[in-house]
Amino acid sequence: MAIMPDHWIRDMAQSRGMIEPFVEKQNRDGVISFGLSSYGYDARVADEFKIFTNVDNAIVDPKAFSDQGFVDRKTAVCVIPPNSFALARTVEYFRVPRDILVICLGKSTYARCGLIVNVTPLEPEWEGHVTLEISNTTPLPAKVYANEGLCQFLFLKGDGPCETSYRDRAGKYMGQLGVTLPRL
Repeated sequence: MAIMPDHWIRDMAQSRGMIEPFVEKQNRDGVISFGLSSYGYDARVADEFKIFTNVDNAIVDPKAFSDQGFVDRKTAVCVIPPNSFALARTVEYFRVPRDILVICLGKSTYARCGLIVNVTPLEPEWEGHVTLEISNTTPLPAKVYANEGLCQFLFLKGDGPCETSYRDRAGKYMGQLGVTLPRL
């Protein structure tokens, strides 16, 4: 399995729409960087957030998930409460090739502030906006800036195409738009 370089990512984004919209170089002018890097792509977080709250004494149950435990915000700066959690999504829409697995890592700028980003792998032939899980591990409120970099995606090429892709399995998160809540 090989990690794919910048020129491969650029070619796949421009010729096959693997990443839309695609930013061809790192943008760092007064923002947390985003765009193409040496061996990955730094994605931006959109301005749509779902912030956990316990106003209604909701219970988090992955088998019967209720959105009552969230407040929705459309904002340029999201403040995540101390020791809390928010869901967001990428600005970019991804289309993963059949022989590629994509791994996401949080950016060090946020990690050094106690904000941890978790995204499960993007499987071969999955497509959609990526739902991002952001944990504020600090005892302080923490800011996340919309339309700036939040995480980096790494593209790993398999020795060949997989036998069964996410599309073949009709995966439950296929083609998701916006912030997508857990599904059973």
